[in-house]
Amino acid sequence: MRVLRLVTLSFLFAGGLAAQPVTTVTTNGQTFANQGLVGVGRMPANLRDKFGETFGSFSAFAFAPGSWRRTADGAYTGTLFGQPDRGYNLAGTTNYVSRINRIAVIFRPAFAGATTQTQVGLVLSDTIRLTEADGTPFTSLDPTPAGTGTRPGLPAMPQAFNGRLSLDPEGIVVNADGTFWVSDEYGPYVFRFAADGKLQAAIRPPEALIPKRNGADSFASNNPGPGQPVPAPANPTTGRQNNQGLEGLSISPDGKTLFALLQSATRQDGGTGGTGPRRFTRLLAYDLTVPGTPTLRAEYVLALPTYLIGTAARVPAQSELLAINNTQFLVLARDGNGRGSDSVTSLYRAVLVYDITGATNIAGTPYDLPATPVAPGGVLAAGITPVTGTVLVDLNDTAQLAKFGLNNGPVDNVNTLSEKWEALALMPSLDPTAPNDWFLFVGNDNDFITTDGFQDGAAYSAALDNDNMVLVYRVTIPGRVVNFSSRALTGSGNSAQVLGFVVSGAKPRTVLVRGVGPTLAGFGVTGVLPDPTLTVFNAVGQTLYSNNDWATAPLLTGPTAAFGSTPAAISAAAQQVGAFALGAGSRDSALLVNLDPGAYTAVVSDAAGATGVSLIEVFELP
Repeated sequence: MRVLRLVTLSFLFAGGLAAQPVTTVTTNGQTFANQGLVGVGRMPANLRDKFGETFGSFSAFAFAPGSWRRTADGAYTGTLFGQPDRGYNLAGTTNYVSRINRIAVIFRPAFAGATTQTQVGLVLSDTIRLTEADGTPFTSLDPTPAGTGTRPGLPAMPQAFNGRLSLDPEGIVVNADGTFWVSDEYGPYVFRFAADGKLQAAIRPPEALIPKRNGADSFASNNPGPGQPVPAPANPTTGRQNNQGLEGLSISPDGKTLFALLQSATRQDGGTGGTGPRRFTRLLAYDLTVPGTPTLRAEYVLALPTYLIGTAARVPAQSELLAINNTQFLVLARDGNGRGSDSVTSLYRAVLVYDITGATNIAGTPYDLPATPVAPGGVLAAGITPVTGTVLVDLNDTAQLAKFGLNNGPVDNVNTLSEKWEALALMPSLDPTAPNDWFLFVGNDNDFITTDGFQDGAAYSAALDNDNMVLVYRVTIPGRVVNFSSRALTGSGNSAQVLGFVVSGAKPRTVLVRGVGPTLAGFGVTGVLPDPTLTVFNAVGQTLYSNNDWATAPLLTGPTAAFGSTPAAISAAAQQVGAFALGAGSRDSALLVNLDPGAYTAVVSDAAGATGVSLIEVFELP
């Protein structure tokens, strides 16, 4: 559903952030804003999970659908699933079992900064090990250079010398049914796991991404396990470069498309590692509308950003992907500098906005084969329009880091940002005065670096303690979810608030429409509309549905609504789309309805003719 504004309305916004510097960027005619760093959280480097092994930080993370809440005192709570990668591997790889961590989050924003770094409370509550369907654990050992693992009904997969499937997990998607999509560095594959961590399915990408040595699949990353040989040649001849697999993974807000992004260009596209011209990487889009049958729907060339070292251009690899909608994404790109690396000061570490509108879809073309590179020698082939990005958040911004006592070098201490930042999550502010404001969570990958570590049955000690960290920025993201909100001074008759929207597509959609007044008072809004009545009209002005007092009179007129439009169903739908809860027994209005494709108008006025501030919201349910 695309929601369009058909009338001119006045919007009232709270002024709580006015004192903070705001930077804006425009992409495809839409303006995105970064309102700055508003919180920091830490988990100690030596934290251990329920199996007694080092926690290992965030190669990716994602909040559980429906878990995000705003509490009465202005705090936020949610359940975060964190994805560590292949364990502590300073010299080669180990038999560490891949896993997913469940974390309870409580977040209290500090818009002006703070002397502490405790705004994001993070408590590890559970750990799920990843296994095959029969319970055999995955391993983090480097796959064998030749040969693969075969399992019934699955493609040939990376396998270690001990016969276990190899996995270097880098991206995570948490589905509403509790299952997980996990992207992999070795394959590079995308795997689906049940809620208990058992393997259900695997997606093999186009052959252009599959690493090949001597003309055959070769998933080794040149990080052999104890006593194992190095691959020959050291790097694949085509396919993903060593340790540059499907680093980014995200799902569209409607749940219909799974996106996966290669960390940098394939070998044949200039991805030769080091300072090579690795800019033009691949973005894959899989259609999930047929359950159990993901289908490659689109593939794009994504141009990574560049930065300068002196006069020499360099390309930072991307570390994460986050779908804003079906065409726009946030991408986290960074260099290799920071605490825990040889060079402390990072020269590039940023979150960019990308839009695929107008980019060339190369899926199903010869570019899916390694013999036809999209960027031979790093030079983009003629006729291909790439996806390009614009910086929204500069993580190296000195002033923003200083608000919470952090730094980007040149000193190297516990407040210096670590080398690897690899996780993104976007959660709504649930602020009716700023409906397009979101909290952008950014997490680091600390590479299991601690002086007090334990993994795979053995203790270890690194040179320093590199804490697990989360940064939170407040951003304005237009069109993040399929919804629209408007706030206005509302009366009756010609002073009623009116919002137009369009349901597009070929089939009916389930839509939550709300007319909010009294509940706004809990967010500090004064002079609210005391008793809103909500009416939905079709394109020719016929009344379809009407509601007054959502909790006591769910449906006054109109055909049968989705789920009966009961108070319980309305509350569940609001939770599902991330909307704030309406006050129990409040006189706000709401409808949960099925709407055919077409144009509609939502109108709010007061049941007794009073005047006050109201909010109209329209959400499409996934």
